[in-house]
Amino acid sequence: MGSSYFYLEFLLAWITILREAGWRNPAIFALEYTLVPDEKYPTQLDQTVAGYDHVCHIIKNPSRICLAGDSAGATLQLSLLLHLSKASHSGKRLPGFATLISPWATLVTPKNRNTPSDYLNADSLHLYGRQYAGTTTNLKEPLVSPGMCKDREWWMRASPLEGFCFMYGSEEVFGPEVRDLIALLRRSGCAVRVREEPGQVHAWPVVSLFLAETQAERTKGLRDLTKMISQAINPEYELIDGV
Repeated sequence: MGSSYFYLEFLLAWITILREAGWRNPAIFALEYTLVPDEKYPTQLDQTVAGYDHVCHIIKNPSRICLAGDSAGATLQLSLLLHLSKASHSGKRLPGFATLISPWATLVTPKNRNTPSDYLNADSLHLYGRQYAGTTTNLKEPLVSPGMCKDREWWMRASPLEGFCFMYGSEEVFGPEVRDLIALLRRSGCAVRVREEPGQVHAWPVVSLFLAETQAERTKGLRDLTKMISQAINPEYELIDGV
């Protein structure tokens, strides 16, 4: 999938739901980053930083930005937050909130295991993860594989102003690592909202939009995400959603 064009229907539906929830003028910036094997780290992180800088230049106030991403896109959002909070940055550019759908927290780990329900395959994922990292050493680097960061102070510095929300399925391959990251963030003092959907698979809000039978089922994930965003950021403000 990867391309932002694949997500066009999902993003347009999200804009509509945000407006219905009271957002006056929501806007979405969708990043078209280079996929492996065409490029590897740090290309994708550099592109993500450039995209975030572009949005900050337009709106000036990062507290109006809500980062969002699913799967590898959510990994890049976590890497971006860790990057922005490094000592070489002031931390003033942190966004208001981050919504993470089924993040690929740790690229290669035995905790990423196949399940009877999920459509992902752990062995294939680990192959792609190694291609992205480029070297075995990089697999231990938090900016490459954010789940490798166990530094609570770093995560606290990296937290968006209003914290994080995580949405994932209870049956997905990444479930154990997502739960571990959520627990670490909470121990670090970060504000974390969580929706673990029983019986669901990887990136279920996206999958449901395309495959569910009823309108309510198709938009359930997006409405849940919008509700959590509205609880964190006042809908009276204009919102920039960076995906």
